[in-house]
Amino acid sequence: MTAADPVANVEALAEPVERVGRGWTSALSLANGAIWVGWYGPLQILLASQAEDFAPGTGMSKETMLAWVTGAGAVVSLVANPLFGALSDRTTARWGRRTPWIVAGAAGGALSLLLLAGAGGVWTMAAGWCLVQLTLNAAFAAITAAVPDRVPRLQRGSVGGWLGAAQILGVVGGTGLATAAGGVGGGYAACAVFTLVGVLPYVLRYQDLRLPASARPAWSWRTFTASFWLSPRRHPDLAWAWLTRFLIKLSNALVLLYLLYYLRDRLHYDDPENGVLILTAVNGVTLLATVVVGGVWSDRVGRRKPFVIWSGVLMAVATAVLSGWQTWPGALVAAAVLGIGFGVFTSVDFALMTDVLPKALDRGKDLGVINVANALPQVAAPALAAPIVTYLGGYRVLYLVAAVIGLAGALLVGRIRGVE
Repeated sequence: MTAADPVANVEALAEPVERVGRGWTSALSLANGAIWVGWYGPLQILLASQAEDFAPGTGMSKETMLAWVTGAGAVVSLVANPLFGALSDRTTARWGRRTPWIVAGAAGGALSLLLLAGAGGVWTMAAGWCLVQLTLNAAFAAITAAVPDRVPRLQRGSVGGWLGAAQILGVVGGTGLATAAGGVGGGYAACAVFTLVGVLPYVLRYQDLRLPASARPAWSWRTFTASFWLSPRRHPDLAWAWLTRFLIKLSNALVLLYLLYYLRDRLHYDDPENGVLILTAVNGVTLLATVVVGGVWSDRVGRRKPFVIWSGVLMAVATAVLSGWQTWPGALVAAAVLGIGFGVFTSVDFALMTDVLPKALDRGKDLGVINVANALPQVAAPALAAPIVTYLGGYRVLYLVAAVIGLAGALLVGRIRGVE
């Protein structure tokens, strides 16, 4: 970069060197957790309950209806996350690149959750969930991009750990709100309020880095559209990192998708909704025990790949337990072990992803492309899971397939060459 380059010496595009404080990390983590409340209250409880109510008379089973609705939302997420990441990269507002999208996304997500609460059938349910995915992905893309904007490389494991802790607390909190609020409408309202309020401490207390207009690239539809393709040949480490995350996230999505139905129809658990909450809480406790520790440990030793590999292997083993030990105690053990592995994976894999980003100007867009590996499994999981559960062996085969997929993702981490 030369002195005449308009992006030279732009703070928003510089590699950060000053460590962020606990207050900044806590506020960003709370905002991240609030987004996950908005996602997982519906995914764990509310959408499944609506599918069960709407399915009779439609010719679809509740499993198939839930699969179509969550799949449609995931398709929206596939487009929304990289799109809003790219738009935030180019934003020159006085409030910074990321903050406007966090505010707009959280407010839109809260309104969309309230609209979803009033759904009267499968079509309005699907439309509402697609709106939730569209808006919350705008906020999530901006929150994620704030980390490489502000956090130096050797602090990203620990910050990723706190974001991961907030993520699982958001999953548990969303599940708890959906369960305790007293019905589908109350559950959606509670999740909407928390989603909006949870982002306020970050956006009100911390000033975002502003991109000057002179540093924004000239607009071209062709260039903008082409930028979303990150060539595996030019960026092989990014490609392998994307694939490993996709496979491990797909394995996890297969585990979670029909958890409510697994407890009700296979284990015949007396209170399956409460059972989902218990398993989520057990998983959350063990995840919280490892997510920050794993990230800090990775920062201190300066290595990422061994942590991601062995956490992925442990998660595959836990998923296999669900296949081979189909009892309530087996589900509890699997939830605990999955939490241990997923905790380490969540923090260290996030740091690994930020380490392989090609350039600062496109951090939001590139992380959005990487985050497609989070959303695409939500499309692929229903397509795989519905026929397996219905025709190809049931839950035993489903969880065995999920274990094999997760193991493949863990082992392929070794193909990443540019990161220790």
